[in-house]
Amino acid sequence: MNFKAILDALEAGARGALGVAIACATAGIIVGVVTLTGLGLRLANGLVDIAGGYLLPTLFFAMITSLIFGMGAPTTANYIITSNIAAPALILLKVHLLAAHMFVFYFGIIADLTPPVALAAYAASGIAKSNPMKTGFTATKLAIGAFIIPYMFVYHPGMLLIGITPLSVTQNLITSIAGMFGIGVAMVGYCLAEMRWWERLWFFGSGILLIHPGTSTDLAGFVLLLAGDAFPVAKKKKFPEIGPASIP
Repeated sequence: MNFKAILDALEAGARGALGVAIACATAGIIVGVVTLTGLGLRLANGLVDIAGGYLLPTLFFAMITSLIFGMGAPTTANYIITSNIAAPALILLKVHLLAAHMFVFYFGIIADLTPPVALAAYAASGIAKSNPMKTGFTATKLAIGAFIIPYMFVYHPGMLLIGITPLSVTQNLITSIAGMFGIGVAMVGYCLAEMRWWERLWFFGSGILLIHPGTSTDLAGFVLLLAGDAFPVAKKKKFPEIGPASIP
């Protein structure tokens, strides 16, 4: 790079930082409001009341809350906001302290992918010179498996290395990776060859079974996943020269 190219790069970086700076300033306002008014505790009680005291609906509402308040916030501010607003609701329902905080923090970070803010996707679209909103929706689609992992933290704290043995760590690692693979290919719709709708449902179901804690569900998920892998392999052998978008 010559001197002019360096100046151009600095100018482009400064222009690109304007949106991030505005988002960070807004996040600071949110942190101040939540901290000084006690809004976090009130929202926590409200989430539990709306969910009727049931854990799964409370997790869903906490997820939506974390996604909203995590938009445009840097990592530190993100944790401060989500831990004050959404985490207390889960702790009220006896969720493990570490699992509750990791749940809301995880979704707060995922907010960098989800439109309409999607700072990470916007940064990627600037590099790729693509449509920012389309990039955000595509990123959300590709990362759909990440929306399931925090639920695993709550229902199976062993994922956070809480009260487990080396054997269970190995089992959790293998089944989680396999489950994320099944869900990932189901969302993308491609595994060696383009997949039909019922094949995508097959892989998605096997992924859910593998992610769900339990030996019986893990075995059933592995059987379905291995059986499902036979479909694209056979299709690839039948159409070895055909590209991803050309298989009937």
